[in-house]
Amino acid sequence: MRLFLPTLVLVCSGPFHIGQQAVPSTTAPGANKTNSSPAITLDKEAVQNSNKAKSIIDEGIKALGGDAYLNIRDREQQGRGYAFHHGRPSGAGGPVWSFFEFPDKERFEFTKERDIAQVFVGNQGYEITYKGPHPLEQKDLEDYLRRRHFSLDTVLRKWVNDPSVVLLFDGNAIAAEHPALQVTLVNSQNEAVTLFFDVDSHLPVKKSFEWRDPVDKQKNLEEEIYDNYKPVSGIMAPYSITRFFNGDMSNQRFLNSVTINQGLDSTMFDPNSGYNPNKQVKGSKR
Repeated sequence: MRLFLPTLVLVCSGPFHIGQQAVPSTTAPGANKTNSSPAITLDKEAVQNSNKAKSIIDEGIKALGGDAYLNIRDREQQGRGYAFHHGRPSGAGGPVWSFFEFPDKERFEFTKERDIAQVFVGNQGYEITYKGPHPLEQKDLEDYLRRRHFSLDTVLRKWVNDPSVVLLFDGNAIAAEHPALQVTLVNSQNEAVTLFFDVDSHLPVKKSFEWRDPVDKQKNLEEEIYDNYKPVSGIMAPYSITRFFNGDMSNQRFLNSVTINQGLDSTMFDPNSGYNPNKQVKGSKR
């Protein structure tokens, strides 16, 4: 990643942001427009680099659907998922349903009978089986919350509009066999996520981020590849999502359908509601 020296110095010295006049930002609905940190003036080369990064991200958001993408309220996805261990398949895969209500409610359903589910609300996670709901194991919850924190939706809806986040244009790259433009975002906690946008379609084709394991103190690299985009309700949705962990394929999902803003039944996100996906719930919007 090509970083300019003035920017590197600022990143290492602590939280900061680029002045609003130098790097204009499109504020998503409900975003906090206040800024208590003093603006820091960057040199001309660093400002031009950051402006280039912002322009690439804006083109990517426009390609995804612009305001229609930024204002998605809920999303349902159906398809088939496959898990891998050290890059090798760990089973035959199976059907999976996912339901997301922005900003922080998500439900996954597994097996043909949809009788095993995981529900996430805020920073809490539960697994639901025939025995009823119980809290997820801490490691599984932490893995999910980390992925959500660095998710493409979170980065493009929140990070981009945070004045303390620095945008860096890293140049041309090849990502998932696509000629791409590479952009890195660095927040005030010195966390970084890198996005790759197809040079022709401007759609995001890859995302990567690193994190340090609190136990063994080693860095881990997580990557996601987005492919087979299709139009859905005014947005472009990837129907193929592949996840990698430290270079090995860890998960792959092929979607059959994506539904946007249908209005989800609120009881599906309550682990104690007894929600049954195979029965129409009275008063449900679904």
